[in-house]
Amino acid sequence: MTNDRDYEIARRRVRARRELYIHASIFLVVNAMLFLLNVFATPGRWWFYWPLFGWGIGLASHVVAYSFASSEGGEAEEAAIRREMERHARA
Repeated sequence: MTNDRDYEIARRRVRARRELYIHASIFLVVNAMLFLLNVFATPGRWWFYWPLFGWGIGLASHVVAYSFASSEGGEAEEAAIRREMERHARA
């Protein structure tokens, strides 16, 4: 019974971690593109930092709410779940 519960907790943590990594990756890519757009389209007026700041607050909130989980799919997901269960068992 407890093994199923531990597995479910670990699975949720693994998936949440993956979602956070995806969010951070998209944040970096989009804000880099906005910076380049700002540099080439309106070099004298800096505006790129406004969406960077606003989205940064959202990303920071995601990090704070992060439940230590992510999903990498297939065998990698199972390996991550086993690692998370071992980490939980040691605590």
